[in-house]
Amino acid sequence: MINKKVNNVQEALEGVKDGMTFMLGGFGLCGIPENAIAELVKIGVKNVTCISNNAGVDDFGLGLLLQNRQIKKMISSYVGENDEFERQMLSGELEVELTPQGTLAEKCRAAQAGFPAFYTPAGYGTEVAEGKETREFDGKMYVLEPAFKADFAFVKAWKGDAAGNLIFKGTSRNFNPNMCGAATITVAEVEELVPVGELDPNQIHIPGIFVQRIFQGEKYEKRIEQRTVRQRS
Repeated sequence: MINKKVNNVQEALEGVKDGMTFMLGGFGLCGIPENAIAELVKIGVKNVTCISNNAGVDDFGLGLLLQNRQIKKMISSYVGENDEFERQMLSGELEVELTPQGTLAEKCRAAQAGFPAFYTPAGYGTEVAEGKETREFDGKMYVLEPAFKADFAFVKAWKGDAAGNLIFKGTSRNFNPNMCGAATITVAEVEELVPVGELDPNQIHIPGIFVQRIFQGEKYEKRIEQRTVRQRS
């Protein structure tokens, strides 16, 4: 059995360089690779392109990379919770490619499966389709969307083993599974790293073939992006 376990986040991010393209899993602040993001901030990698559904918040998640001006381009779907993102986008400091959420997920999954592109009706007749090939199927127009190309994918799972098999918990099963294997190197950080054979094969969401490096993360904050509570009666 191939052992994909690395000792820490520093080893997991070996080979990261300026100008690369990264995929980062998570939805809002749920299921984000906190340790990998913190290490990217620490090493100061710059001029990177980030593919992520969200851009974090001002002082957490990808917002930390934005604060340090480490991101050259964001490819995202929803970015409404980050004031610094808005400021950089409106000032022209940050390149932004807004993508329909389902299309963004499928562009990851297509890369994972080895498909170079796919047709989708989402975005036809809008700015999203400008400059892209369109085609009619059964009387409906579709847009040809290329799969993503990325150097690293950073994902966060609940449990994993040394072979790279992963189990996701709750709503962390958002963009994380689709990004596994969708880049040249997939790095998985997990809350609990167990020996091979300890995971129930019927519970595994992503097999280790899609993961190149795995390590046990630490000190997860698991912040809540928006907390809504009812008033006590």
